[in-house]
Order: sequence, then C-alpha cells, then structure tokens
Amino acid sequence: MDIALVGHHGYHAAERELGQRFVVDVDLFCDISAPGASDKLADAIDYEKVYRLVEKVVREDHFFLVEALATDLVTRIRTQFGVVGVRVRVRKPSIPFCPNLGHVEIEVSSGDVPGGERAD
Repeated sequence: MDIALVGHHGYHAAERELGQRFVVDVDLFCDISAPGASDKLADAIDYEKVYRLVEKVVREDHFFLVEALATDLVTRIRTQFGVVGVRVRVRKPSIPFCPNLGHVEIEVSSGDVPGGERAD
C-alpha cells in the first residue's frame, strides 16, 4: 500500500497547525492459503479497512515524531488485523525548516518480517 495523506504531525507548532503531506507504505505479512484457495474476501485481510485505519490515524491523530506515527500504525494494524507481521514506512517529503533536505523516512516493523527498523 502506498498512501499519500495530509496530516498534522511534526516537532514544530507550525507543522502541526498547517499540516503537511505524508506518504505511508504498508507491507502486510500473513498466511494467504485460505483466501488463495477460496477466492473470498471473508477469508482475507480487507485492504480497504487497513487503508481506512491508516487514513484515520494520519489525518486525525497528532504526533511530534514520524517514529511515533509509524510505531502507532504498526501496533494498530498488528492488533486489529492479526497479521503475522507488518512493516510501515512513513515519509515526510518536504521538511519546512530544512529546505535542502529532500525527505525523511522511518521504517518500523513488528512480527515475522524480513529486515528491521531503519531511518533514512
């Protein structure tokens, strides 16, 4: 999932007041044998519900750090959807107080996923 949304997160008050664009990428790790055999949504993770959760958190909640936003998303997705593992990358494409910095990105994972946490 590659989701672009406006949220009110950031260390500086102006970032939280004005809002800014965030890009969230979600990787889900789960057993797909049941939905693969049945071809029924009832046996699968409903990606629209995952999207709606990400959308709600990014648009309605407020975090000072992208690390906290990513960690919160990982926890909620893992809890609500019972996946084996989840990896969330949150990218802040423009940094208002660092005009020469292209973006910042944090990756947080939980459960059975390849790799671990990283920050770019």
